[in-house]
Amino acid sequence: MRIRTLFLLCGLALLVGCSSHKALPDFTASGYLADRGAVRIWRKNHGDTVHMLTVYTPFSDANVEVTDYTWQQKHLMSVERHIKGSKPDDVTLRFDSGGKLSFMQRQLAGHREALSDDDVALYQFDAQRMLQISDALLDGRVVLHQGRWQPDNTVISCHNQQVDPSFDEHARQVIRQIQGTGQTPVSVAWLQAAQGTQLLLVTTQDLCATEPKEQSF
Repeated sequence: MRIRTLFLLCGLALLVGCSSHKALPDFTASGYLADRGAVRIWRKNHGDTVHMLTVYTPFSDANVEVTDYTWQQKHLMSVERHIKGSKPDDVTLRFDSGGKLSFMQRQLAGHREALSDDDVALYQFDAQRMLQISDALLDGRVVLHQGRWQPDNTVISCHNQQVDPSFDEHARQVIRQIQGTGQTPVSVAWLQAAQGTQLLLVTTQDLCATEPKEQSF
């Protein structure tokens, strides 16, 4: 994922606080605010395999960037990045257990393009950086939640439960602004940690329709 900023420790420190020692489930969801967008992270640990999906949603109208990573025995095995829209850009990289590139493909609109060694190295670097970010978020017990905003300022979560994220007035103003005067249905994503709640994303798209499910992840 090509996000220009490094991990925003100062912002996340407000959420992380003191981490709990309670064991985490194998399937987790977390995220953070980057300088130009929201990053949501789903991860599943299964034996010596780590599967991670990141979704970067820019604050501008730029296209959403979805990246899928797989590690086995701490070795990066694959990276698949997809950018949809008017200028689609799909990249697939596969590596052997020694870290050597075994497959490479970049598909642009109407043609394929080779990646340079520097490009491949950047994808490898970004993959390890995202894994470290995910580790830090999970250590801090920063949990991602998503759902559909309701008129009574509650949320019907993607697990079909009514919850109250206790958003502050500023967060509610952001939600109302996205809704507009017509009360357009919106979905919200937020982070929950020991130190509080942080609104991460508000969108007219149905986040629950695209939320990964553990069984198929």
